[in-house]
Amino acid sequence: MRAARELLSVPAGPEAGKYSKWPRSGWRAKRGCAHDAVARASRLEWRVLIVTVTANPAIDQIFITDRLAFDDRSYLRERAEAPGGRGINASRVLHRLGARTLAIAPCGGPTGRRFEAYLKDLGFAFELVRIQKPIRTNRAITDAHGLTVKLDEPGPVLEPDEVKQLEEAVLRRLPEAEWVLLCGSLPPGVPDGFYGRLIREAARAGVRTLLDADGAPLIEGLEAHPSVVAPNQMEAERLLDRSLILRSHFHEAALQIQEMGADTVILSLGGRGSVLAHDGSVTEVVPPRVEALCPIGAGDALNAAFVWAVTNGSDVVEAARWGVAAGTASAKLPGLEFAGLEQIREVYAEVEVRPVS
Repeated sequence: MRAARELLSVPAGPEAGKYSKWPRSGWRAKRGCAHDAVARASRLEWRVLIVTVTANPAIDQIFITDRLAFDDRSYLRERAEAPGGRGINASRVLHRLGARTLAIAPCGGPTGRRFEAYLKDLGFAFELVRIQKPIRTNRAITDAHGLTVKLDEPGPVLEPDEVKQLEEAVLRRLPEAEWVLLCGSLPPGVPDGFYGRLIREAARAGVRTLLDADGAPLIEGLEAHPSVVAPNQMEAERLLDRSLILRSHFHEAALQIQEMGADTVILSLGGRGSVLAHDGSVTEVVPPRVEALCPIGAGDALNAAFVWAVTNGSDVVEAARWGVAAGTASAKLPGLEFAGLEQIREVYAEVEVRPVS
């Protein structure tokens, strides 16, 4: 069966703001106060398009228990189901911040029909590339203390013509895009160089890219020189083939990853914040201590808020501060929920920025 493409355009919701078109010639902007990104978003008339690409989407099933314990009984308190994938989560956060976002993903089978139905309720535009096989179902178990176990399926095998149509769906959007976020794993059948090809095409079109991947797709994507790469600690350890334990290890790792091809590196450390490497300098971005109810998707919130802030004129340090605030604020919420602007702003005021070099 030949795959087909479908675009659902959804009008911006009541939270939608208006955005300035960031000059593609450079990153730097005049540093402002904590509320500058919000103020700019409310008064500027141009709203840019931020495209997210989720090559291996899923139905996310989340089970919340009283505790996670081996060889003992746990009691299920709550369960929830939502459309999943790092790019989908990023689009959810971008939409909550008022950004104009388009989520692109493959979709097929009964799980794909549920996935599409959930997307229609979220209020942002998406484009689905029809595939023959059903998309995956991922499961996560988290307890009241934020301890989480994830059980992910590998995803469906994509046929060569389906991979081609997924790539073409992204390329068609480059003329109107300001950013493309390439997020998550690649399903079987998709070449490891898929993200790298899109990064190169985006660069030719003057579009900036954020890469959030693991393993071979991360390595090949770095060789294409993305604007930003955003690994978490475990992904960075696998990439560099060494353990990261001390603060100095994180600083060295961020700089080393930057030397591998990225303009900017945001090394996410979960509840400890992130390490930012840009222009040869390193900055620690440290959140306040919070009770994390569900850390799932916090890294996706970080990436989305970073891009949102940069698009609105923030420099990379201020943008990383917004990103860490968004990830922390979202981790405080139960289930797969994402914080809104006011919740993020409250945390932003307590995020510390510590220049290292």
